[in-house]
Amino acid sequence: MTLTDRLSGASATGADAAFDVFLDWAGERGFSLYAAQEEAVLALAGGAHVVLATPTGSGKSLVAVAAHAQALAENRRSWYTAPIKALVSEKFFALVEIFGAEQVGMLTGDAAVNPGAPIICATAEVLANHALRDRELADIGLVVMDEFHFYTEPDRGWAWQVPLLALAHAQ
Repeated sequence: MTLTDRLSGASATGADAAFDVFLDWAGERGFSLYAAQEEAVLALAGGAHVVLATPTGSGKSLVAVAAHAQALAENRRSWYTAPIKALVSEKFFALVEIFGAEQVGMLTGDAAVNPGAPIICATAEVLANHALRDRELADIGLVVMDEFHFYTEPDRGWAWQVPLLALAHAQ
């Protein structure tokens, strides 16, 4: 059973139900949230913007799954971005396994898979171009920006900066 099936089967919708379903799902897989993860997931459920700066292997991806689950439960489209296609592709397959193939799409500039899906994995530049083109009209409710340290890179940082500025409506 995918996390999407569990969210659909929840008696209530919204952030609270998504949080409970996510915790049950994570627990069944042997994950218990660290304090930083729980704080981040609760802040996201409350509608906050979150920057999670923890070491590699500390569970940021689990927080991202919770964010996508929350957006899905609230009928908001969510995006996962990363700087390179290989990481986007890896996350695409991981999210397909978690949420189901019909719920996840991928856009990399030279490939498009299920582009109308409620969860999109894309390179940062693809998201930035959507943000520049569509701004507040973009159907983007939540964005997970992986490898955010690229924000300050002179040649590629714009791809992280533009969505923050142009997608003010997105979490």
